[in-house]
Amino acid sequence: MVRKVVLAYSGGLDTSTIIPWLRETYGCEVIAFCADIGQGEEELRGVEERAYAGGASKVILRDLREEFLRDYVLPTVQAGAVYEGKYLLGTAMARPLIAKHQVQIALEEGADAVAHGATGKGNDQVRFELAYQALAPHLRVIAPWREWSITSRREAYEYARAHGVPIEWSTSRYSRDRNLWHVSHEGGPLEDPDWEPEADVFLWTTDPTCAPETPETITLAFEQGVPVALNGQPMGLVPLMEALNALGAKHGVGRVDLVENRLVGMKSRGVYETPGGTILVEALRALETLCLDRETMHFKQALALRYAELVYYGWWFSPLREAMDAFVKVVMRNVTGEVRLKLYKGNVWVVGRRSPYSLYREDIVSFDTVGAYDHKDAAGFIRLFGLPLKVHGLVRRGLRGEPRTPEERD
Repeated sequence: MVRKVVLAYSGGLDTSTIIPWLRETYGCEVIAFCADIGQGEEELRGVEERAYAGGASKVILRDLREEFLRDYVLPTVQAGAVYEGKYLLGTAMARPLIAKHQVQIALEEGADAVAHGATGKGNDQVRFELAYQALAPHLRVIAPWREWSITSRREAYEYARAHGVPIEWSTSRYSRDRNLWHVSHEGGPLEDPDWEPEADVFLWTTDPTCAPETPETITLAFEQGVPVALNGQPMGLVPLMEALNALGAKHGVGRVDLVENRLVGMKSRGVYETPGGTILVEALRALETLCLDRETMHFKQALALRYAELVYYGWWFSPLREAMDAFVKVVMRNVTGEVRLKLYKGNVWVVGRRSPYSLYREDIVSFDTVGAYDHKDAAGFIRLFGLPLKVHGLVRRGLRGEPRTPEERD
């Protein structure tokens, strides 16, 4: 028996439909929890009104923007995690944060169940439910899209209206998710991977062909892998991210069109806008090239692939990710400095970088300076480094019956 449910509530059609459905199906009390992770005032407007109209006993709204950037986005960016080479994991990072607070509320309110509005085909159902299992395995999980007889969003809309929910029918052809890091677009004509996205797909970024004709140069400062200032002005994480988003959107930066492999086994097409995030990722990578030694950087690149998979798959609250975070935290200790970047018509490129912890030595690398590097050392290094290849080559020659030279006999 279910007495009280905490619903991860967005205020959109699906979750607005779920509130009366839960009350009608289970006869339970429903608490609606809405997380502000930067989706904007427009999406949050009317959230409480719709939830109460649908029958919620309580509506809890929490501003999680700072926590989202500090505890979810930054660790993922510092790890270098990018899913399948392109996706910057905006939705995947947000879901465990929402689930964490949803579980906290459930425990505080004495609820015996949690619910979400994710469909049975997507990744989000996995992300929510793995978080529930990790944080409160005793709570019952209700996933209406896997239970109810509603088969389309039109039916959901009619159900919600019939139960007094003041929600308008959306004319958008796309399913979207927005937060302070990105906007994702799926569904509608995008389900044809050969269909070129039209202008109405994009909500955030300027069409690169219509972006300003003059490049804009910006400077990002980091302390131990954390962005702390933009163009010389110290800023907190939320205002800095908002400023980067505005700059990137203005210049058409951060558009990605990707056919990705979902966790549930199917391929799906997503179009993403991550303007500020794209700038931040490029800047941090550039600073790392100065501050990290070769072996650490290469190991971190290998780790980044696994980290991205864990986040995408919903394994945020796993011992492995926590262990990876410990490694990354050590790596970031000397990643301090400034990076200059140019933004122009959808592109962002690094034009300068400097750090007090830079491992770059001009007196060693310069072709024009005789310094700490002796060219003669290279001969011995190459002989030793290539010794396994030399031995292998000698064996091949012997197997072919080729005569050995005096040097080889020695």
